[in-house]
Amino acid sequence: MRTGPEVLHLGKQPYQPVWQRMQHFTDHRNSDTADQLWIVEHPPIFTLGQAGKPEHILNAGDIPVVKTDRGGQVTYHGPGQLIVYCLIDCRRRKLGVRQLVHGMEQAVIDVLTTFGIQGNTRHDAPGVYVNDAKIAALGLRIRRGCSYHGLSLNVDMDLEPFSRINPCGFPGLPVTRLSDFGIDKSLTEIAGLLTHSLRMRLE
Repeated sequence: MRTGPEVLHLGKQPYQPVWQRMQHFTDHRNSDTADQLWIVEHPPIFTLGQAGKPEHILNAGDIPVVKTDRGGQVTYHGPGQLIVYCLIDCRRRKLGVRQLVHGMEQAVIDVLTTFGIQGNTRHDAPGVYVNDAKIAALGLRIRRGCSYHGLSLNVDMDLEPFSRINPCGFPGLPVTRLSDFGIDKSLTEIAGLLTHSLRMRLE
C-alpha cells in the first residue's frame, strides 16, 4: 500500500544549502527512496526561476537574488512564510506535472477552507489566490522523473519586498497573507494542516 510522503522539519535555513540538498537527494534517490516533504523558512531572498527575466526584479535593494533551477519567474521568500519542498517520485505515483501542481494547489485551498477563506487558482498562473491577491506560489523542477522545489504560503510576513518585483512575472500583482484575514496561527500549526492535506492529495 502506497503511503503519503514523510515530513521533515528543517527550521529556518539559508536558501542555497537547502536547494543543493534537494538536488543531491533527487540525484541519489532510487525506486525505494521514500518521498519527502521538507518544511522550511528562509531568510529574505529573491529567487529567479529558469525562465526568469531579470527585468521582473525592479529594485532588489539589500535582498540577495539567486538564479535557481525551478520553473517560473521571480518570487520572494522571507520570515513568516511557510515553504514546503515536495520531493516526490512522480513516475512511481503516476503523477503528471499538471496533476502534481493541481494537488499542491488544492492542498493550500484545503487549508484556506479550514479558516473560512475561499482560495482560487488561475489558468494562466500557477498558485493560489484570494480575491485576486496571491497567497501561495508554486515552482517545481522535475529530474529523473522526480520533483523538487515546491510551494510557499504567506502566513504572517512582511509583504513589502514583493513591491520590489513583478511577482511571478506579473506587474502589480497584489499579494496577501493569512494574517490579513485574522488568522493568528504559528507556522508550525499551518505546516501541520498543509502537510496533512498534501499527504492526502499526493497519496
